[in-house]
Formats: sequence, C-alpha cells, structure tokens
Amino acid sequence: MIKSPILVVTGGTKGIGKAIVSRFLNEGFQVFTCGSTESSVRRLRLEMDEFVKAGKLLVAQVDVADKKVIQDWAFSIVSVHGSVEILVNNAGVFLPGTISEEADGTFEKLMQTNLASAYHATRSFLPALRTAPMAHIFTICSTASIMAYTNGGSYCISKFGLLGMNKVLREELKTTNVRVTSVLPGATFTDSWSGAGIPETRFMKPEDVADCLWSAWNLSPGCVVEEILLRPLLGDL
Repeated sequence: MIKSPILVVTGGTKGIGKAIVSRFLNEGFQVFTCGSTESSVRRLRLEMDEFVKAGKLLVAQVDVADKKVIQDWAFSIVSVHGSVEILVNNAGVFLPGTISEEADGTFEKLMQTNLASAYHATRSFLPALRTAPMAHIFTICSTASIMAYTNGGSYCISKFGLLGMNKVLREELKTTNVRVTSVLPGATFTDSWSGAGIPETRFMKPEDVADCLWSAWNLSPGCVVEEILLRPLLGDL
C-alpha cells in the first residue's frame, strides 16, 4: 500500500490555513491540522466530514503559544507516521495597536503565537521532515513582515521576526532535502477583515495563497521558491 504524503498545518481551521488544508486534501495528502478552540476544531471536522471519516484529516485542539503542547502534538504524529513531507507554519493572531499604547501583554502574546509557535513547530517536526525524500517548510508571514505601519505595533514586530527566522532556516537547510519558502500575503479575505465594510472583491482569496503553495511544492527537486509576495490587484489596504 502506497503511503499518502503528510502535510501538517498549524492554525488550519479557518482562513488561509483552511484553504491550504482543503487544497492538499484534494490532491491526495493526509493532513494534520489544529485549531485554538474546541468550536473551531469541531466546525472543521463537520465541514470536512468525508475526509475525517476516511482518516485523511485529523484535527486537534492545540495552544500553539505553549511550547510543550506543540511538542506533544508533533510527537503524536511523528511517532506513528515517521516522516512528514510538508510543514506549514500558519497559526497567528492579529491585534492592532501602537508600541506606546497597546495593552500590557500584547507583545508577549503576539510573539508567542506568531513567532515562537513557528520556531517550536519547526524544531519539533524537522527530524521527520529530514527523513522524507523531498520535504518543504512553508511559513506564512505577511506584507507586514516587510512594511511597517503605524497601527501595526507588536504584530509587525512578530511578523518581521517570522520572516527573519525563515531566512535563517533557509540558509541552514540549503544542503538538505528540505526546501524553505516564506509566504507574504497582503490583504486576504479572512475573519480578520469581517465587519470592516470593505467589498470582498477588494481582497485576495485564501485559495490564491493555497494555490501558490501547491505550485511551489510541485517544482523540481533542484529548485526552490524562497519568497512568495502576494497582494490584491489594486494593492494592499
């Protein structure tokens, strides 16, 4: 029996993460993903019931800001399946504000959720990625990783750090079987924009990002897309 390739996506119950989960499931991958709340996990299981029943999709409730929880989740996957073909560091949270005025604890929350989670997930899954004939790490950064703005505060700081981490990772893994890609989406229509009063047509679709990951994964083994920068046709918001 041929083993299905394995994709792991953090924060895959909604938005860009959910679009990535759906795309790779439909391409024959076995997918492991997680959400931060019981309700988000339950909702995804119901929406993708066909894949859940077939054993193709396993969804767990994981607090990505907790190092040990990430490590335990990774162990539960790797100890059974051995190798992993793709890791997508997608989990994150957006809290607007300025450095001088944002609430106490905002910096720590965003750094733990947006940056430290990707660091610990990468370290936890890297041994399993190395055992695959060809593997890939995608990290979902943001245009906020390269463009500071007034109300970005600690969010921008965390996203700048995330891109920096992935650049270091790319250098470290150049001589291995693991390709590394930083993905920098601009305004994408997700829950973060709900209630903003901006037409949906002004945004990119989460599926656009998922399609780019699929294309990058399918390049020949001797090629890697180091960065993918995506913006709405009319520019960012």
